[in-house]
Amino acid sequence: MAILLGVDTGGTYTDAVLIRDEAEVIASAKALTTRHDLAIGIGEAVENVLASSGISPDRIALASLSTTLATNALVEGQGGRVGLIYIGFREQDLDGHGLRAALAGDPALMLAGGHDHAGFPARPLDTGALEQWLAQDHGISAYAVAAQFATRNPEHELETARIIAEMTGRPVSCSHHLSAKLNGPKRALTALLNARLIGMITRLIGRAEEKLHDLGIAAPLMVVRGDGALISAKQAQERPIETILSGPAASIVGARWLTGADTALVSDIGGTTTDVAVLRGGKPMIDPAGAQVGPWRTMVEAVGMRTTGLGGDSAVSVQADGLAGGVFLGPRRVLPVSLIAHESPDIVHRTLDAQLRNTVPGEHDAEFVRAVPGIDGGGLAERDAALLDRIAGGGVQPVGAVLRTRLEAQALRRLIGRGLIQVSGVTPSDASHVLRGAGAWDTEAAEKALTLLARKRTGSGNQLAQSAGAMAQMVVDQLTFQTVLVILETGFAEEAEHFGLPPDQLARHILTRRGLDRHRGLMRLDTGLNVPVVGLGASAGTYYPAVGERLGCEMILPEHAGVANAIGAVVGRVTIRRSGTVTSPAEGLYRVHLETGPEDYGDAETALTALQQALESAASADAIAAGAEDLQITATRDLRTAQAEARQVFLEGEITVEASGRPRIAL
Repeated sequence: MAILLGVDTGGTYTDAVLIRDEAEVIASAKALTTRHDLAIGIGEAVENVLASSGISPDRIALASLSTTLATNALVEGQGGRVGLIYIGFREQDLDGHGLRAALAGDPALMLAGGHDHAGFPARPLDTGALEQWLAQDHGISAYAVAAQFATRNPEHELETARIIAEMTGRPVSCSHHLSAKLNGPKRALTALLNARLIGMITRLIGRAEEKLHDLGIAAPLMVVRGDGALISAKQAQERPIETILSGPAASIVGARWLTGADTALVSDIGGTTTDVAVLRGGKPMIDPAGAQVGPWRTMVEAVGMRTTGLGGDSAVSVQADGLAGGVFLGPRRVLPVSLIAHESPDIVHRTLDAQLRNTVPGEHDAEFVRAVPGIDGGGLAERDAALLDRIAGGGVQPVGAVLRTRLEAQALRRLIGRGLIQVSGVTPSDASHVLRGAGAWDTEAAEKALTLLARKRTGSGNQLAQSAGAMAQMVVDQLTFQTVLVILETGFAEEAEHFGLPPDQLARHILTRRGLDRHRGLMRLDTGLNVPVVGLGASAGTYYPAVGERLGCEMILPEHAGVANAIGAVVGRVTIRRSGTVTSPAEGLYRVHLETGPEDYGDAETALTALQQALESAASADAIAAGAEDLQITATRDLRTAQAEARQVFLEGEITVEASGRPRIAL
């Protein structure tokens, strides 16, 4: 009998689940996610599930982790300071695929070098300029390297990575390691985001392994990739970008395991994001364009998922425009006031009471701030560093007491972006506390905070709401509205060819809205989903019945929906995919583009066979390193030919190899 441990670190809670023989949930437990050190929350959740089950730690045969850390970091603009080495490209190429925006002021070096489409050197690599640039102190935590046509010949990326490692000792992310596809700017963006995530993912995995070891769990640790497959902890540390959408992917795997659903939309609400995906034939759909998180379209293979910054801990923003006014949720996550009051009741209640005594609503009512310990604050501007010192020295503080000038509000946003401080404010979780009258945290603080929010003024000069209860209902109604929109967008995107408009426009179209209202007049309009929605997440039972009613569809809320991610984390398979290309740069010449450089052959079939063998060997080795056994190997070929003078001419061939197996169980 094998006991499997699945763990998921969400924005608010860390979940742990024990499964017997991949068939039965023995126990599940939760602990608060500790953002400053996720391993603390992981340890508490695992301790809780072991205690509730009575299972001895040495009986755990496999441990697996899914995490929203990478997803949330990219959505919220967090991560380490990185340096981009962009080889063979022009300055204006930084604008391709949002590279310049993704850099967000981090340094970049445009370096001469790169190759052409056939893998021949376009110009020599300027190692002198590279070494001179590296000798400067840029405060960089990791480097990203992207060279022109590196997937056809990685020589310049590899040489650049070697020099960086020798001179700095910092981690290096090479674009050709992350994708075998063309499109240099998009590969560069993927490598840049990968480099930005290396530090935080490495810390998470290292600390998680320490915690499990301290608890007496010696089983190997796996990590869920963005397509739902499992990889080893070491592989996740090397390629953290592949863990974006890890948590959501695990939820899809968990949804299938829990419900047996064949075709459905799966909507998973967490603390920071809502993730919606399509389940067809019992399998999650893979996004052919590469995973998109927030504004970034990457080259990472991941589930086709629509991720939006909407969750139980989304910041509630007041919209004062118009006579009626209203609220909007997200995309920024904040700590619920009820939670920070639970942790620091004296300062929170004293501040809320003082703000309630004021006759005029304040700009920062019910907002608090605290520093996150243990994160490197190097490279900060003087104003930002001074503000960080002030916050770090005072524990939990009201935002209004911390900010002394308008310019410091901008510094505060930059510190939030770096993940150096946490902000607390009103969230849907607070609204839920008020409406249900009880919760895991401080309901009284939530009522005070919602009362303060209700006093805000609309464009007509009236109060936003007349009571904390009315304000809370407005917040929950807005969550329902925004959830319906993202589910509709996902549905319309799957059938885009039928409608002729972008999914976001269709979801907001007046005919769609009137159809959801079941308009009856001279016209009869009905709109809704024609498949079930599987609602997941700890708060799904609270919010999602209203979503299903609005969409006119079956809403499936399975048992253990609150820990579906943790379940999916441990019931998946190890799957490694490797792709490669054969080109024909001249008649009678067939070039195989390998990690070690191009190899030439005299006929197409020999070249294709050599490529397939190399890919199968690499995929198998990586799958075994990831802990897989009983491997199944599949290969697909995509050949492009042209008709010329009554004969077929080979242009290019792409081969994708997949090695898949269940992870080895420690007996």
